Amino acid sequence: MSSLSAQTLFTAEEYLDLERKATFKSEYLSGQIYAMSGASLTHTRITLDLATELNIQLKEHECEVVTNDMRVKTTPIISYFYPDIVVFCGEPEFEDISFDTLLNPVIIIEVLSPSTEEYDRGEKFDYYKQISSLKEYILVSQDKVSVEHYRLQDTQWTKDVFHTRKDMLTLPSIKCQLTLEDIYTRVTFDN
Repeated sequence: MSSLSAQTLFTAEEYLDLERKATFKSEYLSGQIYAMSGASLTHTRITLDLATELNIQLKEHECEVVTNDMRVKTTPIISYFYPDIVVFCGEPEFEDISFDTLLNPVIIIEVLSPSTEEYDRGEKFDYYKQISSLKEYILVSQDKVSVEHYRLQDTQWTKDVFHTRKDMLTLPSIKCQLTLEDIYTRVTFDN
């Protein structure tokens, strides 16, 4: 005989209250709270190098880069995520006076992990698409040189995939360009 365990569901307000007191980060989706795991050295290097390059290019512009400590909210289906990298333009819009939940990202970048790759590419992207300010979504592999660039054109999301270090990733919403070499500067792969 199998038994079903009771599942505790939390309101968004309960999640935020718990999250702001927590010593580790968790994401929120449909009333459930999911603890986040740590990142590999390769994941961390890619995130840092990509954020650094974007930060340098945006230094004199109205757009700003933030990394995985900035929470992002989606609506109308309320969820809270910690993307690896977020770019917003103009004044940041926050959920409340805690100034820790961004509402107006223009670009979201996720460095893929084996445990989250399918989710980042599928369901999580569907939630991100609810954000009206979002124009570009980028998935970066940490296992090989591969970057997927999703871009909103009118009402449709288009996709380009890049596989060589010489490929150029152009981000029209913030007028930046990166070679994949910029992204994978300190990463080598065993082939």
